[in-house]
Amino acid sequence: MGEEIRSREFTRADHTRYRQAVRRCLDTLEAMLEAGSFDEHEWRTGLEIELNLVDADLRPHFGNAEILQHIDDPLYQTELGLFTIELNVEPRQMDGASLVHFEESLRENLNRARDRAREAGADIVMIGILPTLWPPAEGRAWLTDSARYRALDDAVMGSRREDIVLDIGGPEPLQMTMDSIAAEAACTSTQLHLQVSPAMFAHYWNAAEAIAGPQLALGANSPFLFGHQLLAETRTEVFLQSTDIRPPELRNQGVRPLVHFGDRWVTSIFDLFEENVRYFPTLLPQTSDEDPAEVFAAGGTPSLAELRLHNGTIYRWNRPIYDVQDGSPHLRVENRVLPAGPTVVDTMANAAFFFGVVSELAQDERPIWTRMSFDAARENFEAGARDGIDARLYWPKVGEVPADELILRRLLPMAARGLERLGIPAPIADRYLDILEARARLGRNGASWQAATVRALEGRGMRRPEALRTMLAEYTQGMQANEPVHTWPIP
Repeated sequence: MGEEIRSREFTRADHTRYRQAVRRCLDTLEAMLEAGSFDEHEWRTGLEIELNLVDADLRPHFGNAEILQHIDDPLYQTELGLFTIELNVEPRQMDGASLVHFEESLRENLNRARDRAREAGADIVMIGILPTLWPPAEGRAWLTDSARYRALDDAVMGSRREDIVLDIGGPEPLQMTMDSIAAEAACTSTQLHLQVSPAMFAHYWNAAEAIAGPQLALGANSPFLFGHQLLAETRTEVFLQSTDIRPPELRNQGVRPLVHFGDRWVTSIFDLFEENVRYFPTLLPQTSDEDPAEVFAAGGTPSLAELRLHNGTIYRWNRPIYDVQDGSPHLRVENRVLPAGPTVVDTMANAAFFFGVVSELAQDERPIWTRMSFDAARENFEAGARDGIDARLYWPKVGEVPADELILRRLLPMAARGLERLGIPAPIADRYLDILEARARLGRNGASWQAATVRALEGRGMRRPEALRTMLAEYTQGMQANEPVHTWPIP
């Protein structure tokens, strides 16, 4: 959810002070990069998963605070929606059996949390968009009671000065008007963190941008919203539109949205933070008492609180992260492309693909970003979100090809080499990459399974709400069994 703030009301003076503080943070970051002040350790990884809460009828359970009390685990915290929570998995070094340990730890943690949630009358579902979710009532009935979320809603709606219009294409297009950012709460994601050295940050970020389209093709899991079948990964468009601070006139001028793929390949993490300050308005102008330049000059490690807060309101699909651990500053790429689910083992397979391919691309003597336009990467992202496993994607030397062909012939072998480079034993790497190979060969991911299941149920005479609920019941059983989604039968 990001750090809580002290107030939801800000004055013009607050904005002025904050702008000055952010620029001082940016100058200090530049000085720290030039001085080589960062932890150079690479390939420590972390994971966050946003989760949906459901009641006995598999409809949203609007009581995250109560459920968190029952779970009683500091790794879980609230999210924007009253029916969502977030699990933060502790970071670890990527090598040896780390992926297996990640999977075991995640399964054990989720099973324990589900048991405790059931004691309070709820269950946990790991899915990109809850298919039994229906449009919210007016106002903030969906939103967690938090100063941060209320202030975000005020800032977004105040910047627009008019209601949000969701306009999403697909087989059953959706148009509706919202008077808050509540639709953002429908979007639950998996966020992969990768700690890298400053010198290599741009390589890893560029590589992550290049494979965002294939990630969505393999991992799409959000085909339904408010009863409509839309995009394979509807979450990306809902997130973009529900947080858009731009009225139509600014969109027509090309002003950047808060949910941002990017504009270009970068040469340093500083490029991204500088863009944040230059192009994106302040939403939460809360200042701290720290003078980062003074702290750094005195030999300390500044928190760069204002720069981090600002960065947390800009939702890049691959976000730059500055953080401090045990007094030592480090840098991370936060990959936000993937939806939650369908299973823990599918999640780890998606993670293995990301870590392996990014590692290999970052070390390439002729980097892909020198052979592929940034526009092509963006178009791949849009195609992956729209069409999922049926997308056509561009790749250097092969041109535009079906996603399954690109994944099977190019990217899975690349992922295998990257995981070997990271010290992951072949039997472990193969276990996860074989799941992705089967997904690609069968043309089945979470989104395609959901859509096919609903079609089959409707073919037997079920109406859409009943079909979605029945599909979600089958989905939840498959999630609990931890069998890869490509093996799930169509009921």
